[in-house]
Formats: sequence, structure tokens, C-alpha cells
Amino acid sequence: MSTSASQWGSPTASRRALLIHGMTMSSHSWEGVAQLLAAEGFFVIAPNLLGHAWRQCADYRVSAFAEDLRPYFSMNTSYDVIIGHSLGGAVTLSLLPFLPKTKETTIILLDPILELTKENVKFKTTLVINETAKIRTAEEHMVDNPAWSRRDCILRALGVSMCDRAVVEMFRQNTPWSFSGLLKSIPTNVRITVLVSDPKLSDNCYLEHIPCDVERLDAKVLTGIGHWIQNECPDAIMDVIPLPRAKL
Repeated sequence: MSTSASQWGSPTASRRALLIHGMTMSSHSWEGVAQLLAAEGFFVIAPNLLGHAWRQCADYRVSAFAEDLRPYFSMNTSYDVIIGHSLGGAVTLSLLPFLPKTKETTIILLDPILELTKENVKFKTTLVINETAKIRTAEEHMVDNPAWSRRDCILRALGVSMCDRAVVEMFRQNTPWSFSGLLKSIPTNVRITVLVSDPKLSDNCYLEHIPCDVERLDAKVLTGIGHWIQNECPDAIMDVIPLPRAKL
């Protein structure tokens, strides 16, 4: 297993969570959500994807990203919760074949990038090229994202600074960019919730990207919340996770 990962909580905890970050980010970007999960008794693992956190590679297919994470499921290792953000949503869906067949697993996709038109790909390619060529400071992120904590702004800048500029090849190597079909074959022991950002604030995922009438699949639009759900509204994530709460 790659040691390029962050961990929170005790390895002996009875529950486990796996967090998959998005493009130009790193495992550190999960700090806020991971702390909340650890406080609820989870052992939390967040791997660094290929091309991120100084992990250079040449194969930027989503399937290669998933295969790189296969060791996290070795010896029938299971997770109670798996969360994927943005690109990490497509990667998370590609992990479904690795999941143990009997373990009940909750999967949460945060504004996942499931479908991109040629125009979307061209726009996002330019965006990533510019983002990795000129690293913005934490202060600049704070100006644009007043709802974020300073910690999250620092981690956003850190993630981009450690990202391989060649990661933009991902758009060319995953043509066409279409992963919503993976939502049509959900194992009987898995439940998936897709949290979609407000379409007025993010153009990465829309309800029409989510198949209708699929058992064990739910979707919810978060009004007023942008693409970075884990920074803006972590409670929306925690509300989806089955937790032993005291009844009022």
C-alpha cells in the first residue's frame, strides 16, 4: 500500500472511513471532515491520488487512479464510509468492484464530476493549466471564499503547489468524460448519496447527471453551497452518515 496518505483517529477504532480528494488537492484537504469523523469514533484514511502530493505518474486514467488504490482493500479491508469529492467522485465509483460483498457501506459523492461535454473539457483544461502555473496564496483564496476557514485556504494552496502540472492530461486520457453510468450498478450492500452543489454556484454536477429510479441511490441539491462542500457545509456530509445518535 502506498504510504502517501493522511490518517486521523485510532487504527483500532470500530469504524473506518476512506476519503478521496479532488483534482489539484491532497489528502490534507480533508482535515475538517476527518476531524469530525474521528470525533465520532472513526479511523480515517485519506490517500493522495496519483499526480498529487508529489506523486508523479504518466497514466491519468480514472481507472488507473482506482487501481492504484486497490491495496487499501487488500485482505478484505472494508470501510463503513467512503467519501469522494469532485474528481474523487468518479474515482470512488470506480472502486465499487473492490468493496467486500457483505459489508454495509455508505458512499457519499460531493459534487462529483461525472459528465463533461467537449466545451466543459476545454474550459476545465485551461482552468487547471492556469491554476497549476500560478499558485494562488491562502490570502487570495480567503478573499474569494469568505465562508472557508483560514486552515482550508492554506490547505487549498498547498494542494495545488504539490500537484504535477501534467495532471491536466487527465482530460485527454479520459475521453469521453462519462462516469454517471457507474451509478446504475450499485451493489446490494452499498448505499450512495450524491450531494450536488447549487447550480448557480458550481457547474460540475447537475441532477440530470444522476440516474433516476436507481435503488440505494439518493441525490440532494445544497442550495447556497458551492463546489467545496467539505469546506462550506461539513454538517451536510455528517448528516448523511449513519451514526449512533442519542435520541432527544
